[in-house]
Amino acid sequence: MNPTKILIILVMISHYTIAGNMRISTFLLTHSTQLDINSTSDDTLPSVKICNQIWMLKNLDVSTYRTGDKIPQVTDSATWASLTTGAWCWYKNDSVTYATKYGRLYNWYAVNDPRGLAPEGWHVPSHKDWSTLFICLGGPNNAAGKMKAISSFRLDRNSFVTNSSGFTGLPGGKRKDDGVFKFNGYIANWWSSTETNSTNAELCILMYDEDIAITNSDIKALGLSVRCVKD
Repeated sequence: MNPTKILIILVMISHYTIAGNMRISTFLLTHSTQLDINSTSDDTLPSVKICNQIWMLKNLDVSTYRTGDKIPQVTDSATWASLTTGAWCWYKNDSVTYATKYGRLYNWYAVNDPRGLAPEGWHVPSHKDWSTLFICLGGPNNAAGKMKAISSFRLDRNSFVTNSSGFTGLPGGKRKDDGVFKFNGYIANWWSSTETNSTNAELCILMYDEDIAITNSDIKALGLSVRCVKD
């Protein structure tokens, strides 16, 4: 067994010690072969295999497109609200507090830029990619608890948060289209590459108090996290 896989299972065992031996045994039988933690060839992009998909383990944190062109960082709220081109920001413009854990927030114009937001060999997930993940985890009504990082969502009333998929979803919050920051610690939002119409695009949402993985459509000017999937 891969050493990293063993480490992940041991962490899970430690977390569930209070639940008793029977629950630990069931968890290992069900999930020990599902988690397959790897690094990409350059050892900078840890990933997890979930069914037939390979997902990044962390939110995207790049400041350039695939071509090397710089993505503008926009801190001013009024400027952010008026954008129709790609941009990124830190949550609350505070890299010290939020950068390492949550990565950057991007508007959908950056997601859709032809120069490519995702690194080579990866892409921003489409509606189909997200749906495939949800189906793998038992459907959208059961997927959220299996995707959420344990003890990361504030006031989480969902007792079924296990992160059993290894997805390790973090509640990075969002930047609204008016430039205001909201919901860090409470809601995870990730862009989809799927466009709804001229003003909106799809996103995946995990809420602090729900076990439902939601796909929704919202305005492209939002600043959201991005999680990539392997080509």
